[in-house]
Amino acid sequence: MRALSELIRQACAERPILFPSELPRINPTLYDAGMDLRQRLEGLPETFTRAEAISAGVSTRTLYRWRDARLVYEISRGIFRQSDSPETAYLDVLAACKRAPRAVVCLISALALHELTDEIPVAVHLAVPRGVALPKIDYPSVKVSRFHAQTFTLGIEQFTVSEGERVPTYNATRSVVDVMRMRRQIGDTIAYAALHAYLAHYGSPAQLSRYAATLGVAGPIRQALQVVLST
Repeated sequence: MRALSELIRQACAERPILFPSELPRINPTLYDAGMDLRQRLEGLPETFTRAEAISAGVSTRTLYRWRDARLVYEISRGIFRQSDSPETAYLDVLAACKRAPRAVVCLISALALHELTDEIPVAVHLAVPRGVALPKIDYPSVKVSRFHAQTFTLGIEQFTVSEGERVPTYNATRSVVDVMRMRRQIGDTIAYAALHAYLAHYGSPAQLSRYAATLGVAGPIRQALQVVLST
């Protein structure tokens, strides 16, 4: 027993007890100390960017732990969506708008949101003001058009793509005028079908004429309306 006691005293002498003030300090940036990871996730939007997560105090390490644990999934590079978020048929549109926050959904994609076309867009159509750099998005597939800066905001509204989530979209009137004035790129069939659908749903062409005048295409739109209304 004496030998054992002597060994214990000797060990304590060689390795003194460290008090809390003497313990080495841990770099708090390496850990999510004192924070519940699930609680942090619940504090973020349903769909969020890597930058938004970092601004909320979430480390990159934690973000990818969430992904590996299937708490979130990456819908585009640097864009994450919580796995228990409501389902949406517009995931590509949501991802594209998160990747390009200055862009607006336009042309065929906007027609599809407003149910003015039977076309299924093969890419998300986005518009940016002239003079703004084109967004570089690898996925989802996008087609970006440059619209005149002075009339860029005409007809922008917020379209609900999921519960509590909206994206900037051109309204139905602006979308129809845009596809009519760009019908050489879009195609006459799609453009005239959208015009027919718009008139069937909204009736009066007066709003179309006002938008066309603002966008400098009053003559072509008036001619198209005469053709459609006479059939």
